[in-house]
Amino acid sequence: MSSSTLLPRPARADVWNPRVASEENLANWPHAPVLRPSATTGSGPTLVDLFSGAGGFSVGLAAAGLNPVLGVDVLRPSIETYARAHAGAATILGDIRRVDSALIAEALNGRRVDVVSAGVPCQGFSICNRKRHDGDQRNRLFREFIRIVREVKPRAVLLENVSTLRSAGAGSFARDIERAIADCGFQVEWRILNAADFGVPQLRRRLFFVGVRKRGAFRWPEPTHGEGRLPHVTVWDAIGDLPALESGEAATQWAMPPQTEYQRAMRDGAETLHNHEAPRHPASTIQRIAQTLPGEPMYPRFRQRIRLHSDLPSPTQVSGGIRPQFSFGHPTQPRGLSVRERCRLQSIPDEVVIAGGIVQGRVQTGNAVPPLLARAIGLCLMESL
Repeated sequence: MSSSTLLPRPARADVWNPRVASEENLANWPHAPVLRPSATTGSGPTLVDLFSGAGGFSVGLAAAGLNPVLGVDVLRPSIETYARAHAGAATILGDIRRVDSALIAEALNGRRVDVVSAGVPCQGFSICNRKRHDGDQRNRLFREFIRIVREVKPRAVLLENVSTLRSAGAGSFARDIERAIADCGFQVEWRILNAADFGVPQLRRRLFFVGVRKRGAFRWPEPTHGEGRLPHVTVWDAIGDLPALESGEAATQWAMPPQTEYQRAMRDGAETLHNHEAPRHPASTIQRIAQTLPGEPMYPRFRQRIRLHSDLPSPTQVSGGIRPQFSFGHPTQPRGLSVRERCRLQSIPDEVVIAGGIVQGRVQTGNAVPPLLARAIGLCLMESL
């Protein structure tokens, strides 16, 4: 079965009803968890990345000096992406609720864990989820994060979620998370950070919880971009060197040398251009995008689905669900974004190859922690270890 195969869509009247269970991505692994042992031991403080997705946390934290030794996720294309980007790390493919202590111990193979990170699924909290409600079962998956933290006893923990978690359940979810981390023996701090303020070409506000063993040992990173600092990186700063594409076309080489420092950084280490394939659109969609001004919505009913503006950072990139719709239009070409363009807007380097095709690529890139933001936090976390 293809990784992009989908469950039958429910009757239209039920699509946005919170009582109707959300469709599941059939790329989710339904069987017993599968361990791929690590190939090498590596060096540096060790990192276990839970709900790892494509590994945005791990890419950024590795750039800060941490050594990813284990990634865990239920989405098969995400684990394929992670394993390729972090060849020396072990991976576990499976529902974390079925990942027991013995399997974690086997994956770690006697190594001490310094940091556990987690991008806990945020769909239940996201304002982009029209079925959002406090009873969404995904809202409690952080308990699995806490269970594994208690088992592996790291020196620090790092948890990411959408900024709206702070107010969800009248603030009870954020308090539960803070209390649970503290009960594991950590001094806990949390803060909302905007990825654009750390060099990511995207206005993306996320809530981070950091737990360290020593009081006062962690200091938050200072923004590097924004008012009074470096200018925010724009959409065109990020993607302007990528080849122009027609609907359904693909390219495997860059169109020109890098034109900005950001493009140069994203291309460092990459020899081939991957994941630069345009979505295949009907003529009506191409016309709709072409007639939409940059920065404006393409669809009256979906105001968040805009045509990007070249001279501004992107709005928050989301996963786009598990259907083949696209969330953003290209600023100069009448089409949706390629997965590589979505990677650029997340600061995912070109050497990271996203597995699973366009739809699954949207899921992975929309859910990822921007590596540049993760690196900024990681550099501060390294000082506390």
